[in-house]
Amino acid sequence: MNWIYALDLIGTLVFAISGVLTAIDKKFDLVGSIIIGAVTAIGGGTIRDLLIGETPVGWMKDSNYFYVIILAVFISYLFKNKIQIFRRGMFLFDTIGIGLFTILGLQKTLNLELSIPVALIMGVVSAVFGGVIRDVLTNEIPLIFRKEIYASACLLGGVVFIILESFSTLTNANMIASMVVVVVIRYLSVKRKWSLRI
Repeated sequence: MNWIYALDLIGTLVFAISGVLTAIDKKFDLVGSIIIGAVTAIGGGTIRDLLIGETPVGWMKDSNYFYVIILAVFISYLFKNKIQIFRRGMFLFDTIGIGLFTILGLQKTLNLELSIPVALIMGVVSAVFGGVIRDVLTNEIPLIFRKEIYASACLLGGVVFIILESFSTLTNANMIASMVVVVVIRYLSVKRKWSLRI
């Protein structure tokens, strides 16, 4: 298991926990919690794969994603109160997750020889659209439509990755640097209350 795949599974776990906790807060039953956890974790990647014509979609070819989502359900129900205490840590993992999913989605699209603008859009879709589906299903305004800097952080991280790849063949290092850009922008925007509101 390489580090990218491991981080992908960890990101899926954190996203799924986020979805399940939202479902629990909304008083959903167990089935509802599983569904919300699943769409939060794999919804963005599913939409991306369908849009670029990659079927079966990624999680259908790797059962580990299914197991990770089930694990997230157990963790969320058994340790709900403790997880709430570590919400700040969850925010960090969530931010790392969107950075990773942005770059992975971007890379996957570029590998199909689609254009750079399309690849950037698919990177953002991979990272944030699971959360969009979660928010719609739980009757919340999606985070990307609020004043917080969220999708734009992913977009900037994607642009940094494209630039770095044009100058360097060290893809792993380029990925890490681009993910750091997303994490830093997202963290600072929340800490300092930056927004794009006009």
